[in-house]
Amino acid sequence: MSNVVSIKYSKPDNLHIKCTVNGEEMQASVAPYKTLLEMLREDLQLTGTKHGCELGECGTCSVMLDGTLVLSCLTLAIEVEGRHIETVEGIANGANLHPLQSAFADLGGSQCGYCTPGFLTTAKALIESNPIQRGKRLKKLFPETSAAVPAINRFSTQSKKRYAVYRERKQQMRRQDNEQSRKI
Repeated sequence: MSNVVSIKYSKPDNLHIKCTVNGEEMQASVAPYKTLLEMLREDLQLTGTKHGCELGECGTCSVMLDGTLVLSCLTLAIEVEGRHIETVEGIANGANLHPLQSAFADLGGSQCGYCTPGFLTTAKALIESNPIQRGKRLKKLFPETSAAVPAINRFSTQSKKRYAVYRERKQQMRRQDNEQSRKI
């Protein structure tokens, strides 16, 4: 008589996830180990968010989760149940580009374009969270533990991207100044 052990592998049951992505209610059935990045790209067919290092070091997969910048490669899909996600596809207003997208296009900030979605999402988060902090360096606007750090570190060495973000911040300040002068 032999002591043979039979191990049976069973596939984990998929989980049903409901969330809001770029303002639209969406649903996906995903394995419990799937990341938000994988769910966005594979299950929801939103391929603007890119696979980068998958270690949380590059920022290419940055998305907004309930208004906070996160790295989608380090966020499990099950964590987004009932939450609001904004990807690079949600930055534009229909056919109208977001001012950051225009700035990147005008100034050649896209380069090959692979990491551009992460840069745009990070820059939008930067501008929305710190709209009128004049003269501050980009690296100083996010805490060291922020998901933005990988992308911000690269902003600092890539002048076209950095200038595009500064240009949009400056235009945003002008718009705010104009709005306040109209109120007076």
